[in-house]
Amino acid sequence: MPNALPANRNIFSRYPWLSLLLRICGSAIALLVLFRFLPLGKVLQTLRRLPPHLWMMLVAAYLCAHVIAITKWRMMVNLAGARLTFRQAVRCYFSGLFSTLFLPSIIGGDVVRAAMAFRMGKSKAGIVLGGVIDRSLDFVALVLLAALGAALVPGTLPMEARHIFFIGGIVLIATGILIAPLVLWFPARKIRFGLRRRMIRLRRAARSMRGKPQRVAAALCLGILAQGSFIWLTSRAAAATDLHLLFRAWLFAWPLAKFCAVIPITQGGIGVREAALVVLLIPFGAPAVKTAAVGLAWEAVIISGGLIAGLAAFLLGRFSGASAAATHTEMAPEAPSSKFQSS
Repeated sequence: MPNALPANRNIFSRYPWLSLLLRICGSAIALLVLFRFLPLGKVLQTLRRLPPHLWMMLVAAYLCAHVIAITKWRMMVNLAGARLTFRQAVRCYFSGLFSTLFLPSIIGGDVVRAAMAFRMGKSKAGIVLGGVIDRSLDFVALVLLAALGAALVPGTLPMEARHIFFIGGIVLIATGILIAPLVLWFPARKIRFGLRRRMIRLRRAARSMRGKPQRVAAALCLGILAQGSFIWLTSRAAAATDLHLLFRAWLFAWPLAKFCAVIPITQGGIGVREAALVVLLIPFGAPAVKTAAVGLAWEAVIISGGLIAGLAAFLLGRFSGASAAATHTEMAPEAPSSKFQSS
């Protein structure tokens, strides 16, 4: 009996495919529930209105927007002492982006990205702290965009929804304000030595970032630009499927749908994101069928972009390995000639 609890507790580590299978089932259930209320034939008919060349342009623009996100992430981890080159940052970030296709949420992709950066960067604490700050800035950027959308549509958005949204934003900001001092000024001598050393490294990285707030502000601007680009691309896909909404409606609904997709109960948020988008855009007069079609189109863009990112990360790894081997060969000392060997 004593061994039964650890065995049950580690069932997902022993069988990693089981977690993936459960998330795929979660996505399938979410889609089945969604299409239980929506005619699948009409959704697919609407989806076919998206021209193939526009879909390819959306994938290319999606990856270009992620280049902005790469610049932001590299800025944060290097500010904390990681010292990654841009090529290394691209490889780590694209590996994480590819991994999100198979992991529960974007947080799993962050773990893969950090694990690769550990082997290339100069400071593991800097990579951890920089990654946390980078993801927090993405969260703040989405909140700001959603708040802007909510402020621009006061007549369309129900009063109850606005109250819930603003109260939730205040609670999150207050939580961040309370947690930040604990990280910066927590007495390290109160904890054991191994954990104390990690805390000291994190604190040093945090202080180096605190000393350059203009860099953090610039990263936040890049985050707003990247997330705003994703929203604009979704609105372009919607316009191609004859779903015409004011951009302010997308500003409000898209970030909230993305927050719903982070919940690790489905594979990459598939099914949950579409359902949330349908519900959030109903007050703006969006037909549910067209909204679901746009959500599926955006899922196709995410999956295609993730696969291309994985291929790019693989090629960068092969190219970097070949370059390192060639450099090592050139720097290796020449073997002595047979004339000197015989003597």
